[in-house]
Amino acid sequence: MPTTISAYHTNLWAGRTVGLLGGSFNPAHAGHRHISLYALKNLGLDAVWWMVSPQNPLKSHRDMAPLKERVASAVQASHHPDILVTDIEQQLHTRYTADTLVALQQRYSRTQFIWLMGSDNLQQIHRWQEWQKIFGLMPVAVFDRPPRSIKSCPALERFRSCLKPQEKAALIKFEKPPAWTILHIPLNELSATKIREKRKLQL
Repeated sequence: MPTTISAYHTNLWAGRTVGLLGGSFNPAHAGHRHISLYALKNLGLDAVWWMVSPQNPLKSHRDMAPLKERVASAVQASHHPDILVTDIEQQLHTRYTADTLVALQQRYSRTQFIWLMGSDNLQQIHRWQEWQKIFGLMPVAVFDRPPRSIKSCPALERFRSCLKPQEKAALIKFEKPPAWTILHIPLNELSATKIREKRKLQL
């Protein structure tokens, strides 16, 4: 399995700040890169890791491409020296995001992590296993995804008091969790679902 980040090369990342973008990447696309570039620019990151999940517990196995294929699509789509692709969840043998983040912090104890996600995931993160724990582990940055409007949701209501203004996004890496921000960035309409649907129509 090709990967650019190992769960065991911890010293390489000591003293650095890394954004974590998790997902199925089924397939990876320019929308993932779009968010990552804004994260690098606005959050003062040294790198963004694309963590390709072996299997999202909330998604069906039916349309899920093999992990090796999704990692390959992510490597092709990343196209930036500071966006690195990894199958680290498989290496760590974790299934849920909260467990993965705990394992990463234990192994990379001298690395500062920031959890990155689209606003579409913010709307449904309350369905995730131990979702509130994620906000307590590390700073979180949310990026606009279509549609732009962010509706009231359990995560927004629960952590509203910890929400930092976009103008101070670069400072959240110094904040003690829970601390998070929403970055209103230009929208990228691409989605993995649209790409898969287009491929089906072409068959």
